[in-house]
Amino acid sequence: MKATILYRIAAVVFVLFAVGHTVGFLSFKAPTPEGRAVRESMDTQRFQVKGASLSYGGFYTGFGLSATANLVFSAFLAWHLGTLAAKNPSAIGLLGWAFCALQIVGVVLSFVYFSTPPAVLSAAVTLCLGWAAWLVTAAS
Repeated sequence: MKATILYRIAAVVFVLFAVGHTVGFLSFKAPTPEGRAVRESMDTQRFQVKGASLSYGGFYTGFGLSATANLVFSAFLAWHLGTLAAKNPSAIGLLGWAFCALQIVGVVLSFVYFSTPPAVLSAAVTLCLGWAAWLVTAAS
């Protein structure tokens, strides 16, 4: 398999991951009354930081949506690396390996803090990125 195809597959998986994360994140409702009470208190209890009124619910939403933004950027980066792998593989340098290493961290975090679906998607992306980086390195 060619590195370009592997980077393209990773890009598509990142897009699916971003869509799934966003839909799941924004539609999640705690299944228990205690969980709903925690979420409500995160949204309603406000505190001041340098004149701004903030809530933990706002932090939670902001971090969740920034994770989506990072997944979309990762899709763009994987697609771009696929283009570079076809036209100028030496331009990728260590970026392919660094991208793969970042995804390894994502796999570990997914297994520790999240559920099986994100862990499996993270592992699939990591496999594609590592294989592509290896192919690019071998070709250089």
